[in-house]
Amino acid sequence: VQLVESGGGLVQAGGSLRLSCVLSRVGLRDYVIAWFRQAPGKEREGVSCITDPDESTWYKDSVKGRFTISSDSAKNTVYLQMNSLKPEDTAVYYCALGGRWAFTTAQAMGVLESDGMDYWGKGTLVTVSS
Repeated sequence: VQLVESGGGLVQAGGSLRLSCVLSRVGLRDYVIAWFRQAPGKEREGVSCITDPDESTWYKDSVKGRFTISSDSAKNTVYLQMNSLKPEDTAVYYCALGGRWAFTTAQAMGVLESDGMDYWGKGTLVTVSS
């Protein structure tokens, strides 16, 4: 399994970016694709995830209403549309693939755990200027 992120960049506060995660050689079923982020000096945190094949979604509270995760199965791509960006959204954003239990746990506990992920991309940097 390979995951490749793109779409990061520099944007002013209030602006938008769309991140893409292209998946290859998956050969799996009933998994979750997640977006994590890690800001300088902070721990990695789960931002959002979407399940395959039913496309159920989960969002971290601080991005609800601003970020939207979606999947295009024909393109093997998962997107993270980020609107109304804030300086505190500045981070390296990572795409990851894991078992469906990570989604179930996130729903129950309110936190998407990184140790539930089996595969990771290399990340894309998002910088939001004030």
